Amino acid sequence: MTTSARARRERRTGLAFISPWIVGFVVFTAWPILYSGYLSLTDYDVLTDPAFVGLENYERMAADPQVRLALWNTLQYAVVQVPLYVLVSLALALLLHQAGRASGFFRTAFFVPKMTPPVAVGVLLLLLFNGQYGLVNEALAVVGIDGPSWTTDPAWIKPGLALVSLWSVGTAVVILLAALQDVPTELYDAARVDGAGWWRRTRTVTLPMISGALFFVTVVNTIAAFQMFTEAYSAFFGAGTSSYSNDAALFYVIYLFREGFAELHMGYASALAWLLFVVIMLVTAVQLAVSRRLVYYEGEQR
Repeated sequence: MTTSARARRERRTGLAFISPWIVGFVVFTAWPILYSGYLSLTDYDVLTDPAFVGLENYERMAADPQVRLALWNTLQYAVVQVPLYVLVSLALALLLHQAGRASGFFRTAFFVPKMTPPVAVGVLLLLLFNGQYGLVNEALAVVGIDGPSWTTDPAWIKPGLALVSLWSVGTAVVILLAALQDVPTELYDAARVDGAGWWRRTRTVTLPMISGALFFVTVVNTIAAFQMFTEAYSAFFGAGTSSYSNDAALFYVIYLFREGFAELHMGYASALAWLLFVVIMLVTAVQLAVSRRLVYYEGEQR
């Protein structure tokens, strides 16, 4: 068998193995994305056939004050949550890295809360951050701090949600811990010989060597922050709450959900989804551009 024939055979075999994924991607991801692009150009209420309206949904979106409010709320949340999430993840990973044999137990302990359903996390927010009898404010009172009204004061709703998001910090901790364990010990030894203390070793060795993992965690969590939905919806817009009345908790995906599935404006909701897609792409592109200066990959020529 010639080399080219063997290569074609291996290519066909590889395609056969990944064909289930290809079919699933086309049917459940690529096609819905393309179809939603078409629906964004229509007036569609699910009950009747889509009626083509051109760019009318996008024109409506540009003039909709609720879109600007939802985008602003989402941006504020992301600006608070992403740095906090990454810093706490890094701090916990650094602690676990020093735990030795006990790190396996604590790694599991930090990851288990990730399995909690997001709806339960939303209920947890109301219980922990209640302004009158919540556990967080009671703990603050012990040290003489008068805690804010986390769930009713518009200025504290997004910080409260950002703090609750730390409940699921385990995934990032595991990723960063794996990156820390991959840092060559020779670099630390050389830094100690040069007289570098802990902070200098962390700044000049640890952070550059795990910058790729930090960048990955930052990008993934930024995308997740822009798609904040379940925790905020279950806490502020679900059953038993004043539905759609809390403007400070009106995140973009919540507004998209309301337009698509409560109001049955599916064409308009599709346009909203495409705007979110563009915003996330732009933010990710900026992060990628910045990463060229800040992220170090081992073996990369500089």
